Amino acid sequence: MSEQADQNEVWVLKVGSSLVTAEGAGLNLSLFARWALDIADLRQQGIRVVLVSSGAVAEGMVRLGLTERPNSISMLQAAAAVGQMGLIQQYQTCFDVHQMKTAQILLTHSDLRARDRYLNARNTLVNLLALGVVPIVNENDTVVTDEIRFGDNDTLAAMVANLIDAKRLVILTDQIGLFDRDPRTHSAATLIPEIEASNVAIDEMAGSGGKWGRGGMVSKVQAARIAARSGCETIICSGNEAGNLGRILQGMAVGTRIRADQPILGARKHWLATLPVRGVVTLDAGAVSVLQHHGKSLLAVGITAISGEFSQGSLLSCCDSEGLEVCRGLTNYSSEELKRIQGKTTQAIEVELGYLVDEEVIHRDDLLMV
Repeated sequence: MSEQADQNEVWVLKVGSSLVTAEGAGLNLSLFARWALDIADLRQQGIRVVLVSSGAVAEGMVRLGLTERPNSISMLQAAAAVGQMGLIQQYQTCFDVHQMKTAQILLTHSDLRARDRYLNARNTLVNLLALGVVPIVNENDTVVTDEIRFGDNDTLAAMVANLIDAKRLVILTDQIGLFDRDPRTHSAATLIPEIEASNVAIDEMAGSGGKWGRGGMVSKVQAARIAARSGCETIICSGNEAGNLGRILQGMAVGTRIRADQPILGARKHWLATLPVRGVVTLDAGAVSVLQHHGKSLLAVGITAISGEFSQGSLLSCCDSEGLEVCRGLTNYSSEELKRIQGKTTQAIEVELGYLVDEEVIHRDDLLMV
């Protein structure tokens, strides 16, 4: 039965390197044309699409005549710079056939860590969609310094889905979906048609990435969980089969559907979820109970141990006495300050430090429960 499309409905479509570059043989032009046609058809049905495309490094390798993925960051960045040119040029050529405009959006993890840049990225994407433009998103590989990727573009696609409150994240891959075992090594592997994002069983079903791609099923499952934070379901299906996007819109079973069964986070919590953990604090049982069951802020009196060096405003992981993570949040105090005030009452903080930054170490509005 066909679904009724909301005129404001947004999908994020992610295509991987193995599809984009035909397993290292150069850009797969026939698939580019097909995806452009499918996205044009979705647009006619009122669905707006953000395309997250891998392939810049892989295409750059082909253009530069490299047979092995470089190990150095600088060489990866060079390959990405060369490959990004051909990648975007080919997409625009294919969308021109349907009189559709595209926009190149290059992001780094730091763009989503800073609150103002996070909001700017969201506003830009929303405005482009309203103008009928297809944003084509990739990581800005040529400027990252800590690592070449978010983790992979599956993670980036999921973060974009959260960023713009997408209804669906569709991950096109060279597999027809998620199997209970790796189908490349188990002939009796069975396709999983539908499963909940919170189901821990899917972790054991995921495999590893190939030579030209970097994600594999592990990252796709992780991406589905990230997307689920905003109520976005994920569908993992084949990018080689024509018409799969239309079938999804019609409500047909395609690949593996990973349902969003987790509590939906607000916009600020989405942003918090993108930040890297800079330190760990251990909490006593009373603090754990207050945080989990009463929605309160974290006070210094409930902290029993601190690890890591961090500054005010850093994201901390808060764990119980067994080391299990309870929540994450932005600290109002540095690691040096926390080591002095841990276990102390609010009244004793000013005496110890000579000043009081805030009554709470982490305010409840800056807490993300795990």
